[in-house]
Parts: sequence; structure tokens; C-alpha cells
Amino acid sequence: MLLTPMTESRLSLDAFIPYRLSFTSTLVSDSIARTYGRLFGISVPEWRVIAWVAQADGITQQDICARTRMDKMTVSRATASLTKRGLLERMPHAGDRRSHMLVLSGEGRALHAQIAPKALELESRIFSRFDEGEIADFVQMLRRIDAAVLDLGEDAG
Repeated sequence: MLLTPMTESRLSLDAFIPYRLSFTSTLVSDSIARTYGRLFGISVPEWRVIAWVAQADGITQQDICARTRMDKMTVSRATASLTKRGLLERMPHAGDRRSHMLVLSGEGRALHAQIAPKALELESRIFSRFDEGEIADFVQMLRRIDAAVLDLGEDAG
């Protein structure tokens, strides 16, 4: 059953759910980019790399690509920039000589400690109009959408 108001031959883009998801995601990402850029001098891809490296306490670029859905070139550029700035370090990967583990340097950990509370504050401001149940339902729905899209990919292969 389709939830968007459209006919077979006419698509209302503003009511098309994939478009709405993309539009809203871009609005949120742009807001975050302005905040992180202004306060910390980093881009959204750089922040995502820092956040995943901090969370995993060491991770490969390939794993970051898989977890963020960012393409290899975007992750590579962000990683190179962060490494050049002394925020990331590349360590030998014990299980794969062709790969490196990324870890935060002391300066990278300090930056993460500054940004994480701001990220949580921004999230809180964005979702302050919703109660906890709505937010939990929304997150669950997003995860179900993720699973449905991933299932579509498997069906196509």
C-alpha cells in the first residue's frame, strides 16, 4: 500500500517519502555542518570519522565506509585531512597487513570530547518538539526502513 498521494503517472515529489527523507537529512546535515565548521573547523564527514573511531576505539576505513554509507573517497579524504592535522593516527592492523587501524590521537580525543556534547545538544534542540515515545518510534521506523532498503538490495542481486 502506497502512503504518498500520487497517481500512476503523476508523482508529487514533496509527498514522495524517499524525497522527504533526503530533504530532511540534508537540512539536518547542513545545520550540523555549519555548527561543526564554525565551532571546530571540521566537516560532517570528518566528524563522522572521528565519532566512529572514538566509538570503536580503533577501526579501519573500510569499516567506517560500511557503518556510515559514505563512499571510499569521502572517507579517504576525511581520514587524510584528520591525520595531517594530527587528530588521527594510523596503526598497523594485526589481522590484515594491507589495512590500518585508525585511532584518535590525544588531540583527536580532546576534540571529540568537545564536539560530542555539542552534537547531543543539537540533537536535543532538533527533537525537543517530540516526546520520548515519538522519538523511540521514529528511530525504530528508521531502522525498519534501513532493513527494508537493504533487503531490496539483496533481492536485486
